[in-house]
Amino acid sequence: MQNTIGAPKQRLSLSDPRVRAWLFQIITLVAVVSLGWFLFDNTQTNLQHRGITSGFDFLERSAGFGIAQHLIAYTEADSYARVFVIGLLNTLLVTFIGVILATLLGFIIGVARLSPNWIISKLATVYVEVFRNIPPLLQILFWYFAVFLTMPGPRNSHNFGDMFFVSSRGLNMPAAQMAPGFWAFVASLVLAIGAIALMCRWANRRFEATGVPFHKFWSGLGLLLVIPALCTLIFGSPVHWEMPKLAGFNFVGGWVLIPELLALTLALTVYTAAFIAEIVRSGIKSVSHGQTEAARSLGLRNGPTLRKVIIPQALRVIIPPLTSQYLNLAKNSSLAAGIGYPEMVSLFAGTVLNQTGQAIEVIAITMSVYLAISISISLLMNWYNKRIALIER
Repeated sequence: MQNTIGAPKQRLSLSDPRVRAWLFQIITLVAVVSLGWFLFDNTQTNLQHRGITSGFDFLERSAGFGIAQHLIAYTEADSYARVFVIGLLNTLLVTFIGVILATLLGFIIGVARLSPNWIISKLATVYVEVFRNIPPLLQILFWYFAVFLTMPGPRNSHNFGDMFFVSSRGLNMPAAQMAPGFWAFVASLVLAIGAIALMCRWANRRFEATGVPFHKFWSGLGLLLVIPALCTLIFGSPVHWEMPKLAGFNFVGGWVLIPELLALTLALTVYTAAFIAEIVRSGIKSVSHGQTEAARSLGLRNGPTLRKVIIPQALRVIIPPLTSQYLNLAKNSSLAAGIGYPEMVSLFAGTVLNQTGQAIEVIAITMSVYLAISISISLLMNWYNKRIALIER
């Protein structure tokens, strides 16, 4: 055993990689903190010289202006804080609807591009090449000014079954009003979903034990329809419908989707779906053709092969770039300021900023909202990506 007593201590030297690594990290941290403090101190000094007050007290003041669309109750006497909530909800509404519609349309177009039918394949290719190469703001302006604003007025609106009316004022549709049997219906839906989950677990165990497949889709659909239907027969209808009616120069009653919302959602859906289609196509192409041949050798037709063999494997390639498209859609919703849709940028960073003059606070809040939305989408998609990732044994 070597005697280490009296051995010389190691000296810190820049030739040691660990010392250099720690030194560079400390220098970087000090530089970032110093830059942040300089910017903060410089901003505070300039605000004091110009006599501009800072802080978030303005959120408690009355807004004093109307909003075309609000998902919660609002009056002009409400505070700027409520205006912020309304802008946030309108942004989330566009993002939620756009993500769902763009995903469905993108998957359809992406699969169509690989169709053996020449016409379907070429039409899908034309769709992708046209819509992904036109800036989204131009598409929003096209749908708004060239399509929806050229619609006839409410008196001459397009009528669909005396329930849906499309005019230059937007889309008027029946509104669901809560009835006495509503909560019983919700409970029946929860019960149906729980029954479907138990049925799927039983079917999977049965298939692993015996190899006999079970029609989970049709059985689950039956449970989802039968259980709520029985609840409706027992407790009555969960909702009653308020129909839109023409009164004077506009419709009253029902729900209305303003043309700004329709134009923005349609443009973002069409634009984002073109990119999703290419992601889906590349994901499907990444799966070895031997998988398709193996499925056919087992007697599977094209539809089940695509659903049960190709798509589950392709999702591992599709999900990461698909996350980026969801983020782009959420951020592109800020382009609604070009047509006056009351989302975060148009409503809060536009009208509220002009009225209050609190530029730093308003911009900071708006940036924080989009950052929070983007991080939430990323965390959700990363969680799902880990769920479907291959686990090596």
